[in-house]
Amino acid sequence: MAVSKGFRVPGSAFRVFGRAANAEPGTRNAERLHDILDKKLLKECVHCGLCLDYCPTYRVLGHEADSPRGRIYQIRQVYEGKISADDPDFREHIYCCLDCRACQTACPSGVQYGAIIEAARAIAEPISPSEKTVGRAILGTVFIRKPLLDAAGLGLRLYQRTGLQGFLRKSGALRVLPPRLREMEAMLAPAQGGIRRWAAPQVSPARGPVRYRVGFIEGCIMPQLFGDTNAATVRVLAANGCVVFSPPKQGCCGALQMHTGDRQTARDLARRNVDAFDGLGLDAIIINAAGCGSTLKEYGHLLHDDPTYAERAAEFASNVKDVSEFLAAIDLVPPTTPVPVKVTYQDACHLVHGQGIRNQPRQLLRAIPGLELVEMKESDVCCGSAGIYNLTHPAISVELLEQKMDHVLATGATGIVAPNPGCTMQLAYGARRRGVDLQLFHVVDLLDMAYRSGFRVPR
Repeated sequence: MAVSKGFRVPGSAFRVFGRAANAEPGTRNAERLHDILDKKLLKECVHCGLCLDYCPTYRVLGHEADSPRGRIYQIRQVYEGKISADDPDFREHIYCCLDCRACQTACPSGVQYGAIIEAARAIAEPISPSEKTVGRAILGTVFIRKPLLDAAGLGLRLYQRTGLQGFLRKSGALRVLPPRLREMEAMLAPAQGGIRRWAAPQVSPARGPVRYRVGFIEGCIMPQLFGDTNAATVRVLAANGCVVFSPPKQGCCGALQMHTGDRQTARDLARRNVDAFDGLGLDAIIINAAGCGSTLKEYGHLLHDDPTYAERAAEFASNVKDVSEFLAAIDLVPPTTPVPVKVTYQDACHLVHGQGIRNQPRQLLRAIPGLELVEMKESDVCCGSAGIYNLTHPAISVELLEQKMDHVLATGATGIVAPNPGCTMQLAYGARRRGVDLQLFHVVDLLDMAYRSGFRVPR
């Protein structure tokens, strides 16, 4: 991938690395970082550089301070009190990271980069206005309160389903909005279903003999925009002999809050979900969103110092399974209805790099009669969504998206399978930018079609 010349390189590696000798020691920040991060994790990086070609920001910017080893070096300087986490250059480089964790897959030393970057963000405030408003204010208020999130979701579905969005787009009325708001509106993916969102029943019975008792985490974005996929998940689990429990007191998993440094809110959300699923006697807790699953599996680490929750959080995390991970591990009921579509698969970063799940979704897709799976080049390179990254760093995000769309279109596929809502919205936006008609699916959407007799894929 060629290094782009179209971006201003944020900060300066020389300034960040060279300032340490003359800087006031960042004692307060260092002490806070000590509470969150074990220095042994930083020492595991030997600065070999094998991660560089796998890091999307380094490949786009060609800048050492925006590489995994460069960021680790800066974080170690903060850890040792040589620079401050309040330094604008440090904050800019830390938040320029996608947190895609591709470097973890590439690293021969097993450096836990995700834990390192999220610890750094816990002590470094965002620097851009969009990161502060979207990353902290909105995620720390709307996303943690179901009534507010439901109201926002209802407003979006009304905006789309009443035809208001189409009218405003065709009329050109949206041109009066500031450029950033126009870009954000353009990224809105069509919400699934009708105006009223689908909600998972507290208990969904198994079809046929009961084989498993599983929990289902609805998520926060999924029920608002991808209710059909949530419903398909429950039906597919039921078709495989699962009684599905979805307790009403569950909520947002805290993934987006962790990515933006709001560690305390993430911990509060983790406690709520641990409580919600406690005592149900489940064989597994199922999630269908890759970014959420990665964070849910880290609850044990997130709450390791909480005497009330540490043990329960670790047990909860050990039971969390991505839906494709779970279905690929059981004796899958064979789907029989042909689904004649040609699709390519996009590896979600937090599924393939965060959870090590690569083959299972492909195994399930190949089990569907009539479906043709064609691999794209660099399927495990970030599409540029990365939580709210496409809102906070739109230029880099769009460059990554354009590269991804080149690879998608080269396959000749008519559909893309993406196991994460952020990826789905980003790729749908990419298709609209290119003016191409591509269907977006989750693995369970296609499995659900294959379990329904007489079903025909919509054209």
